[in-house]
Amino acid sequence: MLNVTPVRAFSDNYIWLIHAPRAAHRVIAVDPGHAPAVAAVLAHRELELAGILLTHHHQDHVGGVRELLSYRDVPVYGPAGERLPVEPQRLNDGEQVRMDELGLCFDVLHVPGHTAGHIAYVGHGALFCGDTLFSGGCGRLFEGTPEQMNASLARLAALDAPTQVYCAHEYTLSNLAFALAVEPDNAATARHLAHCRTLREQDLATVPSSLDRERQINPFLRCHQPGVRRAAEARAGRRLDTDTEVFAVIRRWKDDFH
Repeated sequence: MLNVTPVRAFSDNYIWLIHAPRAAHRVIAVDPGHAPAVAAVLAHRELELAGILLTHHHQDHVGGVRELLSYRDVPVYGPAGERLPVEPQRLNDGEQVRMDELGLCFDVLHVPGHTAGHIAYVGHGALFCGDTLFSGGCGRLFEGTPEQMNASLARLAALDAPTQVYCAHEYTLSNLAFALAVEPDNAATARHLAHCRTLREQDLATVPSSLDRERQINPFLRCHQPGVRRAAEARAGRRLDTDTEVFAVIRRWKDDFH
């Protein structure tokens, strides 16, 4: 199991610092949107930045890269198909990030939907998924289609059940409130919402989650479930014949949910 330190940034972002199994003081930063927040944790904990992983091009995920590189020149890895503030080692679906000297290796998955070139990193029992999958939810469709996002989420949901889900935002409470609007009788969601409320009252993070949990509580991974389909059909006022149609309806519903 990886040792991962969260760094809070902006109002609700998490930047993840992955500790190298072969040198725990050396860390890889995932989506460092805010350099001062990362630098403060590095200094306080006497950590050394050894690399940067980027999932997509949005500023709250890449905005700190140049400044961090001005402190220390480290390898940067990122999606092949997106414009980024620096030229990274560009990654396509099915490739790997190998950092043998650190004891780290991640598989790269192309997961379009939130953005066209979004990628995720999977390895060591962990998934770093940026803004594709959240606990109880998923990212907005800024550049992709419902077909793409539903396929991307299905691909992530097929990973091993114990996989830890390191998403990039603290959206869990609002996501679970929506999940209960879709599936009001889902006891697992209700229990997890109560647990997460307790965590947030103590200013604790609700993530990482696990894929096993997300399969039980996340409506965007449950479009095949009869209850989710019925809720989507009631919302749409018509029959929905495919899981992608169900996904599209509940994604639009979530966009307007308050």
